[in-house]
Amino acid sequence: MPTVTPMESSGAPAPPPPAAPGWYPDPGGSASHRYWDGARWTSALSSAIPPAGPHNARDDSRTYALAAHLSALLSIVVVFMFTGPLLVYLAKKDDPFVRRHATEALNFNLSITLYAVVTLLASYAAGGVVVLALLVLLLIAWFVLVCVAAAKAGRGAEYRYPLTIRFVR
Repeated sequence: MPTVTPMESSGAPAPPPPAAPGWYPDPGGSASHRYWDGARWTSALSSAIPPAGPHNARDDSRTYALAAHLSALLSIVVVFMFTGPLLVYLAKKDDPFVRRHATEALNFNLSITLYAVVTLLASYAAGGVVVLALLVLLLIAWFVLVCVAAAKAGRGAEYRYPLTIRFVR
């Protein structure tokens, strides 16, 4: 991949970013992001903010992303399970990494809430224990998937929950 040397407005070469390879705001002054390969700037440009990876997600971003997932476990005792992810989403939606995780956690917990309500209504209508067994399986799957997502967020990786309705984008 060819490398480039962006210039600052003064005409001097732009200073290097932190040593970790990743996407950074273009030091040449454009609104794009340029890829830093760990040693020099490359010619790769992106107008969108690329997803943060394990190599460039800041520690505080990973902590908030982790909180977005785990807060669902805490908020089920207090209010609704989507309350915690919603609060993280509202507080840190300016951070792209946290926003992606909080949005994913919020959508998943809203979906699970909807699935649980439908299952409870079906159980009431059917008057059977079999439907309540589905609710127990749903809660076990919810717990396991929240833990998996939290582990991924803690490592700075992306995670998409299965069977999630995308209410919030």
